[in-house]
Amino acid sequence: MESTSGGRQMNRTTRRKFLQASALLPASLLLPAVGQSATHSLGPGFKRPLPIPPLLEATQNGGWGEYQLTAQQGMTRFFDPVETATIGFNGSYLGPTLRMKRGDQVALTVKNSLSVDTTVHWHGMVLPARMDGGPHQVIRPGTSWNSSFTVRQRAGTLFYHSHTHGQTGVQVYHGLAGMLIVDDDESGQAGLPTEYGVDDVPVILQDRDFADDGQLQYLRSMPDRMMGKHGGQVLVNGALAPLLKAQKTRLRLRLLNASNARFYRLQFSDGRPFQVIASDGGLLQQPQARTQLEMAPAERFEIIVDVSDGKSVMLRSLAGSGNVGRGMMSMMMGGLDRDFDLLLIDAAGAKKDSAQTPAVMTRYDDWSQAEIANRRQLDLEMGMGGMMGGGMMGGGFRGGMMRINGQAFDMQRIDFAAKKDSFEIWDIGNPSMMIHPFHVHNTQFRIVSRNGKRPAAYEAGYKDTVVVEPSETVRILLPTGPYADSQHPYMYHCHILEHEDGGMMGQFVVEA
Repeated sequence: MESTSGGRQMNRTTRRKFLQASALLPASLLLPAVGQSATHSLGPGFKRPLPIPPLLEATQNGGWGEYQLTAQQGMTRFFDPVETATIGFNGSYLGPTLRMKRGDQVALTVKNSLSVDTTVHWHGMVLPARMDGGPHQVIRPGTSWNSSFTVRQRAGTLFYHSHTHGQTGVQVYHGLAGMLIVDDDESGQAGLPTEYGVDDVPVILQDRDFADDGQLQYLRSMPDRMMGKHGGQVLVNGALAPLLKAQKTRLRLRLLNASNARFYRLQFSDGRPFQVIASDGGLLQQPQARTQLEMAPAERFEIIVDVSDGKSVMLRSLAGSGNVGRGMMSMMMGGLDRDFDLLLIDAAGAKKDSAQTPAVMTRYDDWSQAEIANRRQLDLEMGMGGMMGGGMMGGGFRGGMMRINGQAFDMQRIDFAAKKDSFEIWDIGNPSMMIHPFHVHNTQFRIVSRNGKRPAAYEAGYKDTVVVEPSETVRILLPTGPYADSQHPYMYHCHILEHEDGGMMGQFVVEA
């Protein structure tokens, strides 16, 4: 990815293109999709160095670490020499990586230089509700919002993104997202790669569609609305067909699925194994050996891959994953279910790293004797009203097609109240025909069971987003957190952004 504008304002022509980006546009793409066929030689065209989002360092002020972010318009060169109208934080597309440590007191100032309202949600963070950056914490054009809190949770790979009411999908699609890393003493233990951009590498996955003039295409069809926006090309850290020249032979890849709706089934081109060492909320108790890993929108996993053989290897996503990989749905999405080549890793010049991943990386907190303050049933529902009518609100449907427990999201309705510093059991049911990644704000929960069976070991750690299959009930054990505020709510919702925008979201308060 190459920014061609920094923070400069768009001219009139560019602004017009930006405003038209979410309209229904021609279906043709500027370039053929990367990696449609596995028969070609490994990685043709994978020459652009993988961009590494810059670290945004905190400025220390009276014991607080201060961060400054600006949501702004710009131009990004995804294809030479074409410029695409985009938005980002402190640049034209995506944002810098924020890095902080457990126990830090942080103060983030977000300025809105866009011409529309926005918000910034600290996804995965445990924090006061009024600092969460949900749809109630609106930042008007030309104004700033301040969010301050103490970093309380374990180390993990989080992220931040727009959570604007009814406009989350279109704003994230055009670039309002970035990675947020939390460190602690445990995560810096010997044996885990920790040098950012060298052997500790952010990998932000997003699929996108481009029109013939190089501009981003958002919603173009009824399936885009119903199933969530899927694109025919995949960006990694904002770049198409990137190349990572490995500097060390053990790489820690921080994988973030920042796509609106696409699931990825990740595998290396030679089938080599890797170790899953962390999920959404931090380190797993023990590393888990895998050759494939499926990721839903908003999920994060950290993996370690050994490239000491010095070969080139491709990180790929295989067809058959998520909602577009299922029968009729795959046909409805016009062939968007296919293999993608994502990131070529060239290990020819990598320096030998002989460290070993610890057999035990952490110990989970013992919640086995936790007193359960409440039990809740939440059903993720998709009605048929509005499906064929074409009426839209943001990225979703009017008429309440997207619902939880029979109700579409209402900014004025609090769905329930929880008690602070307690535990609850939530049963997340899915009577719909689609898979839903379910996210809860202000918590890192644990998955108890899937249809009564224990979860896989790689998802047994701390999570804030959980996949719920059709006809499945997932039980989670959820700490409500230490903050009480009866006036400001937290959200829970499907993280297919068009479903969230369309009403598959609720809100709750935490009380003393």
